Amino acid sequence: MLGTIIGDIVGSVYEWHNIKTKEFPLFRDDCFFTDDTVMTCAVAEALMNGGEKDNFIDAMKKYGRMYPNAGYGGRFGEWIFSEDREPYNSYGNGSAMRVSPCAWLMNCGFCARTGLWPSNGRAKASLSAEVTHNHPEGIKGAMATADAIFMCRYYFGGYCGDYEQPINDNPAECKKRIKEHIENEYGYNLSMSLDEIRPTYQFNETCQDTVPQAIIAFLESTDFEDAIRNAISLGGDSDTLAAITGSIAEAAYRIPDWIKDKAYSYLDEPLKDVLRRWKKFTSPYHSRYDA
Repeated sequence: MLGTIIGDIVGSVYEWHNIKTKEFPLFRDDCFFTDDTVMTCAVAEALMNGGEKDNFIDAMKKYGRMYPNAGYGGRFGEWIFSEDREPYNSYGNGSAMRVSPCAWLMNCGFCARTGLWPSNGRAKASLSAEVTHNHPEGIKGAMATADAIFMCRYYFGGYCGDYEQPINDNPAECKKRIKEHIENEYGYNLSMSLDEIRPTYQFNETCQDTVPQAIIAFLESTDFEDAIRNAISLGGDSDTLAAITGSIAEAAYRIPDWIKDKAYSYLDEPLKDVLRRWKKFTSPYHSRYDA
């Protein structure tokens, strides 16, 4: 889930000051983590605590109140500080930017052995959205993001070699399969190029106008850093776009150590602690490339 956090930090200074270029300093002194990071850590904590509905609600309210000025959307902010525990039918992109931990609980080995999708992580991905974003588009955005992350782990990680011919040495084929699945399963149009999207793309906080663009930013990328730069270059809700793209790119490319180290320097101790505990918690799920 560190890819989410990195995208958030890099994009933080461009959310209200969009740029339409890939040429910019990856990290600036005035970068900071936002609600995307805080809620991704909350989802991870919820999963470590059992991954049930109440765990998600409790963790989101806990971390939201710990970081009250992280930049939450209006209705979500009201929900955090209220006693209300019911969802409010949102289709905002918050469900997609926080879902990445769920995709790292999906068992690649099970899929490699059986050819079937692992159900547990996908159910958690849906639930992580539903506790607030229970509109069909809100759930769809989270599920599409989680599927893209899992498929990157599976194909780029070489797991499919247990069940079919491995394609981890063919990034174009990996991305082709991911693109086809997302389009067929979720109805998103991923055929536009970044150059076609960029000139007219504007700030948008909905899943349906953030998730497809974020996935395209990954599909056109060559490595992790390039994916982040692609997302930022579109403009729009820059931190969330880059957070979603980063969550997918991490699973495909891994993250260069220098970028990891720099990102950690922007986090405080409670968030670093979540990341340390999460790494230990998820180690049984990962082998090969994921380790």
